[in-house]
Amino acid sequence: MPRSLSSLPFRLLLAATALAFGGYALLLPVVPLWVSRGGSGEFGARLSTGVLMAVTVGTQLLVPAMLRRVGHRPVLVAGSLLLGLPTPLLALTADLGPVLAVSAVRGVGFGMATVAGSALVAELVEPSAHGRASARYGYAVGLPQLLFLPAGVAVVDAVGFTGVFLLAGITPVAAALVVAFLRGPRRARAPRRDEVGPHPREPRRRLPAAPVLAMLGCSTAQGGVITFAPLAAPGAPVAVPAALFATALGALVGRGVAGTLTDRSGRPGTLLPVGTACAAVGLLGVLAAPFAAVLLVAGAAVVGTGFGLVQNDAMVALFAAAGPLHYGTASAAWNIAYDAGTGLGATGLGAIAEPFGFAAAFGTTAAALLLLTPAVRRRRTPPAELRPARRAAAGPSGPRGLPRLHVGVRPARPAARRATAARPARRGPADRGGAVRSAATPSPPSARRRRARRAGSAPSASRTRSPTRPPGTRSGPPGSPRAGRPAGCSPPSPAHRG
Repeated sequence: MPRSLSSLPFRLLLAATALAFGGYALLLPVVPLWVSRGGSGEFGARLSTGVLMAVTVGTQLLVPAMLRRVGHRPVLVAGSLLLGLPTPLLALTADLGPVLAVSAVRGVGFGMATVAGSALVAELVEPSAHGRASARYGYAVGLPQLLFLPAGVAVVDAVGFTGVFLLAGITPVAAALVVAFLRGPRRARAPRRDEVGPHPREPRRRLPAAPVLAMLGCSTAQGGVITFAPLAAPGAPVAVPAALFATALGALVGRGVAGTLTDRSGRPGTLLPVGTACAAVGLLGVLAAPFAAVLLVAGAAVVGTGFGLVQNDAMVALFAAAGPLHYGTASAAWNIAYDAGTGLGATGLGAIAEPFGFAAAFGTTAAALLLLTPAVRRRRTPPAELRPARRAAAGPSGPRGLPRLHVGVRPARPAARRATAARPARRGPADRGGAVRSAATPSPPSARRRRARRAGSAPSASRTRSPTRPPGTRSGPPGSPRAGRPAGCSPPSPAHRG
């Protein structure tokens, strides 16, 4: 199966994502309006969105196990159907109880669709293009929200609540039909008992905390801007919709820029502090909205851009840290941070703004982002294959010239000794009886003395045959008792010499 940005499975995934998120974004401002007109008031309106997001986050915790057991495509199909099929039932009644029940079912579907879709991005595209693939997935998620979030109430005025509920139910079902034609990655076969070794499973990798913290902080900032921008600038009827539009557009731009830079550098996680700093600066612009309405629009755009940088870079960093076997876990962590931060921005900032005002709420969030910026900076650690070489180059001494202590660790052989040990064994002249001695084995002292004596005397006749020696006589240095004697004759005893 091709794993490129132009492959058919990846394009089908983008189309299905746009359809599913279109139905989700269309109902996001409409359901609270429907509940409030039914008599539940502002409390019921907030509760409908709160139940949807709470169930979504709870479901996202379980989706990685579903992906391992069932596969990506069945989970994405089931999630899209649960998101769309119950939606037309909202037209039957505006009572709070039934609306909350339908919202809970839709939350289950939305949680399944978000985690499975994000994990498929990493499965369908090779790792060298994860940055650009995540950016295009962000376009498929953000463009429907950019169009349908501000237009949801206008569509209600045009076709009524029933028409909106039908349209929001059809689009996720169409997404499920598109996913049915998507050929995703094959689920790995479970090993049999006789195939299981002492370590049958790959050790679980630990996800870094920096991408999750950056996502949580920036999504809190964006959630606060989306929720409280109309209240922070009540006398700017034109600036508030422009600020909401600028937030969504800035997120799309940030994701595109981050995707290109991440793939070009090959170092995911380097843009996290840049994104958090941009979001903090943007909140300062939103804080100054009572003085000039244009600062609200500019600040919201900068917040959205910073959040877009963090979204894309955090997703690629989590995929790289998790590895192919745990893409589902990385996707769940990313989506939980996104949705939990959005809910925290709506509730937490509201808790601060009610007694102290919106200036204190936005200022506290900006200060938290500035404190978070150095914490999410990417640590420069050497690659794993370079660490043993650096330790060897450091020498046997530790800090301040003290010897290193190897407690319970067997020291590795030096590289030179490993190289000589790998050479083939050779037969040396000093080896008695034809014994084979390795080149790395030191010679005994007697062998070294014999070689020294031989080097100072004439060459041995066993190596160079003398032309004057009669055949059948023994060889030996000139003047020795054995020189010129027939083979098999022993030298004369000392008593017969002379």
